[in-house]
Amino acid sequence: MDKILNCLKRVVFSAFLLYGYNLIAANFNLVIPINVITILFVCFLGSPGMFALILFKITVL
Repeated sequence: MDKILNCLKRVVFSAFLLYGYNLIAANFNLVIPINVITILFVCFLGSPGMFALILFKITVL
C-alpha cells in the first residue's frame, strides 16, 4: 500500500510540475503537452526527464 501511495504522489507531482512549467513557458512558445507519456517520463526520470523533454522540444519540434 505504501508503494502505491508513493507512486501516486510522484505522478501527481509530475503533473503539477509539467503544468507549472507550461505556465511559465507559454510566453516563449515552448509548451510541452501534458499527457500520459510525458507525465510518466517525468515521474520515472525526475528532473533529468523534464530537461530531456525541454531539449527535445527545442531541438526537434
